[in-house]
Amino acid sequence: MRSVETLVGGEWVAPGEWIDVQNPADLRTPAFRVPALAPADVTRAYDHAERGFARWKRTGPLGRATVLTRAAALLRERAADIAVDIVTENGKTWAEAHGEALKAADFLEYYGLLVGRGGYGTLLNDARPDTRTSAQQEPLGVVLAITPWNDPLITPARKLAPALAAGNAAVLKPATETPLSGLHLARALHDAGLPAGVLNVVTGRTAQISEALLGDERIAAVTFTGSNTVGDALRTAFATRNIRFQGELGGKNASVVLADADLAKAARTVAAASFGQAGQRCTATSRVVVERAVAEEFTRLLLDEVAGIRPGPPLEEGTGVGPLSSARQRDSVVGHIEGAVKQGAKVLAGGDVPTAGELAHGCYVNPTVLGDVTAEHAIWREEVFGPVLALRVVDSLDEAIAAVNDSDFGLAAAVFTRDLHAAHRFADEAECGQIAVNLTTPGWDVHHPFGGFHDSGSPFKEQGTEALHFYTRVKTVAIHFGG
Repeated sequence: MRSVETLVGGEWVAPGEWIDVQNPADLRTPAFRVPALAPADVTRAYDHAERGFARWKRTGPLGRATVLTRAAALLRERAADIAVDIVTENGKTWAEAHGEALKAADFLEYYGLLVGRGGYGTLLNDARPDTRTSAQQEPLGVVLAITPWNDPLITPARKLAPALAAGNAAVLKPATETPLSGLHLARALHDAGLPAGVLNVVTGRTAQISEALLGDERIAAVTFTGSNTVGDALRTAFATRNIRFQGELGGKNASVVLADADLAKAARTVAAASFGQAGQRCTATSRVVVERAVAEEFTRLLLDEVAGIRPGPPLEEGTGVGPLSSARQRDSVVGHIEGAVKQGAKVLAGGDVPTAGELAHGCYVNPTVLGDVTAEHAIWREEVFGPVLALRVVDSLDEAIAAVNDSDFGLAAAVFTRDLHAAHRFADEAECGQIAVNLTTPGWDVHHPFGGFHDSGSPFKEQGTEALHFYTRVKTVAIHFGG
């Protein structure tokens, strides 16, 4: 079992106690161990971040860009090795993990170049004579980034790249189930010349360190990706302390298949959107709304696609879907399926866990399609976060849009159609932050603003130039230069 140190104050440290990290493909033996920091260690991380911010802010955009672009190059050089570790701690396939490593590099490069080659601010007209006025952006201070287990490298990169590019220091708390991926990101930044203390990674048991992690008075902003339960509690707590909060929370994403759609393409695309990463993506399609005229044919085509998705060891060639990230997540997904069946849904594919051979030792759930689903079923409304797809039949575009919007969430939605009018109407009326036409619900690029409506998140978007609004504040400066 490998022991991996964490980064605090520019040094790789292991204070003494450790946390085992499991391989969800085989729970018999832990794969790694990382330090279990104590509350005092967390406070020291903020001490270092405070000092690191003072230095990093003075480094300037061009200097920061140099570090981020060097780190991006290192991630690309190391992508194959990093992918193996992502697979081992998370369970996604090697191809998915390798793509994640490369995409994380894209984030660092994009924000490094965006800030390093961008403008300084904005000159403004001023009614006063002999006065030059400008509005300039400046960093906030120390940012706390709390990241999830499902995209353990991309999500830290999505948050840290704009935060660091803007001149902030950061404390990263990766998910306890998947800490090694975030440590790979930290190592690339460290090796690229990031000054000591600018990034500190807190690994540990959340229950033991949460007070020190969340209660430090030096926190200027918190960016969080995770469950609505935790996100709502954080939002409430930080609002009373005037701490800026960004949340990327739950989703119940729907894909609509209209009668005029290319059904074969729609079936392929929906299957990929639903079962990639074992359905453990915030933007995964978990609901399908299909017009009645083509429901039977589309369902047949979809089930043919699902039949070709083979669960298997994530490093094995030919594996279509790996394990879920943990036994707890596997059991939760199975519970959702069982609950749907009790409420009247019909299992059209999957619905169970593999029990033969090596798969019996992992956290696998067979790709599942549920039919006869209605708006009254819990499976239609509750986020499952696994390889489970609920199928509902409607009679028109009006009903389809209403079905998509019949949710507390509003992250992503897609429509499959050849009708340009229907596509534009769907884009206008679907209450989601991301709309796709004849495309998967996942798959947004680094420069595309990302974030949901309603209970799917906060008003602050991630990705693209929009992300910088969260990590900066605006200062207006007026200078009188007359006599």
